[in-house]
Amino acid sequence: MAVRKSPQTDATREKVHALFENVTRVIRGKDEVVELAVVSLLAGGHLLLEDIPGVGKTTLALAVARSVNSSFKRIQFTNDTIPADILGAMVYSRKEESFRFVKGPIFAGVVLADEINRTSPKTQSALLEAMTEKRVSVENQSHELPDPFLVIATQNPMEHHGTFPLPENQLDRFLLRTHIGYPDIRTEMEILTRDLHPDSAKDLQPVVNTDEIREARHAVRAIHLEEKILHYLLELVAATRSSDKLTLGASPRGSLMLKHATQALAYFRGRDYVLPDDIKHLFLPVLAHRMVSRETGLHGETDRRETENILQDILNQTPVPI
Repeated sequence: MAVRKSPQTDATREKVHALFENVTRVIRGKDEVVELAVVSLLAGGHLLLEDIPGVGKTTLALAVARSVNSSFKRIQFTNDTIPADILGAMVYSRKEESFRFVKGPIFAGVVLADEINRTSPKTQSALLEAMTEKRVSVENQSHELPDPFLVIATQNPMEHHGTFPLPENQLDRFLLRTHIGYPDIRTEMEILTRDLHPDSAKDLQPVVNTDEIREARHAVRAIHLEEKILHYLLELVAATRSSDKLTLGASPRGSLMLKHATQALAYFRGRDYVLPDDIKHLFLPVLAHRMVSRETGLHGETDRRETENILQDILNQTPVPI
């Protein structure tokens, strides 16, 4: 298949690659994670990082924000965080003798929702609804969120005391789930030598603007999926629904998000069409958090490994189109 490109598309794609390279200056040895963050941004979705503290989650979110010249806010969730702490609230102004809306930290281009599983279901629901709707409604007034808008949420899968695990319908709002993990010795040596820390991302210069990100998103939606490629995607999704090892299969929202994510990955990798390898590469990050294994029935590290193993088996057993 011939690759159909335009000079404008090529220029925008080069800016997206510059974004990737910029972020990898401070997130060392984790190119695949950075690639998934870029895919989330291009596909208009959100990213869930399940990881232990101190591996670079804040640095990743701040580096993306700095690279796209966007505002950045970090929300530290606790059990007493309420929706107004995130969304904002109506505040009475004595000077104006009227109420006015004071925006919360969610009104930023890139939001780090840190330890989202430490806050109440009511607060989680308020955040996730805003993520989906791309707007906040307070006192019957609707307020649009920035465009582009990216939430990178984190949770520690090893801690369960005092947490509120996200239910399946809330996890379904995230485009991708992944983890950063420990660096290898060589990478950690570089981190120590260069003294890289979260504030290192503040020194990054913007390499792409929000208009160019919106242009790239438009190009992503035009990425072509041949009928046999789309059929392959749907066969994989159907296999999750018929598996006797899963209590829930992927929803139609899951299959749609898998499509959008593969289009973004194909665009990032320099093509205007999706390959089976794109689907295989994103099958686990897009779908694993949307289902629960029948054997464990648990959230967290144990269930993550189990569901990923089940999905890997489905990938191995499903014929790949030629």
